Amino acid sequence: MKLNIKEIAIFGMLGSLMFASKLAMEVFPNIHLIGVFIVAITVVYRRKALYPIYIFVVVFGLFYGFNIWWVPYIYIWTVLWGAVMLLPKNMPSKAVPVVYMVVCALHGFLYGTLYAPAQAIMFGFTFEQTIAWIVSGIPFDAIHGLSNLICGILIVPLIKAMRLAERYSR
Repeated sequence: MKLNIKEIAIFGMLGSLMFASKLAMEVFPNIHLIGVFIVAITVVYRRKALYPIYIFVVVFGLFYGFNIWWVPYIYIWTVLWGAVMLLPKNMPSKAVPVVYMVVCALHGFLYGTLYAPAQAIMFGFTFEQTIAWIVSGIPFDAIHGLSNLICGILIVPLIKAMRLAERYSR
C-alpha cells in the first residue's frame, strides 16, 4: 500500500475534512458525516481508505485528548470500513445507494455495542454490566443510526465527486 505524493495530499485532506465535518456538527449529538465519508472513501480507495480514516482518528485524539473514550476509535471506524470492503463491487445500480445507506445506518445503530468491549475491558464490567451499558445507550444509538441513514443520501454523490476528481487529477 505504497502512497504517492498525490495520495498523501488527498488522504491528509480527506482525514482533515472528516475531522472538520465532525467538529462542525458537534452541536448535534450523535449526528455527523463520518460514516458517510468512510463508506465513500472505502468505495473509491479500497484498502488505502485506512489512511484518511486513521488520520481522522489521530487528529481527533490530538484535538480532544487521547483519553479512554478515544480507545474504541482505534477499531470502531475500521468495522465500518471492513463491512464496506465485504460488499460486492458490482451491485445493481439501483441497489447501491440503499445498500450503502443501510450499512452506514447499521454502524450507527450498533455503535454502542461496538464501543462496549473497550468499555468492559477498561472498566472491568461484567457481562451483565456490559449489556446494561449497551441498553442504556439505545436512544443515542437510535439517533446515530437514523441520522446515518438520512446522511447516507450523500454517499453516492460523494463517490461520484471523488471519482471525477480522481479522473481529472491524473
